[in-house]
Amino acid sequence: MARMVDVGEKPHVERRAKAEGFIVLKPDTVEKIKTGGIPKGDVLTVAKTAGIMAAKRTPEIVPLTHPIPITGVSINFELEEGGVMAEAEVKSRGQTGVEMEALTAVTVTLLTVWDMVKGFEKDNKGQYPTVKITDVEVVEKVKK
Repeated sequence: MARMVDVGEKPHVERRAKAEGFIVLKPDTVEKIKTGGIPKGDVLTVAKTAGIMAAKRTPEIVPLTHPIPITGVSINFELEEGGVMAEAEVKSRGQTGVEMEALTAVTVTLLTVWDMVKGFEKDNKGQYPTVKITDVEVVEKVKK
């Protein structure tokens, strides 16, 4: 039987979590991201916005998470020859952690990158033989 854990008696404390992940892309695609050569627009700005929105909507996506008072979300990128590393940091002052929000944010950020560049990543059969999202993990969790 599934149930949401009752956190009502827990104190409100500052909480922060960072998650990161990587999307493998062709070097030419990464260069197009850097130079603004993607027809859909500024990949990193759109992906950042999507990640922030996703963090705020985590309880709608992950069934047993609590709606929490998010006080901040930041998304950062590192462009590498073989793809894009994204990091999401989520902050809250509440009764439960923000790991799921950070993981949701970074995952949706990377999915948005994929969506924006997919035209450059397809092969002649319309498949994505080399694109993959990897190494999504929580890299830091803080509770004060």
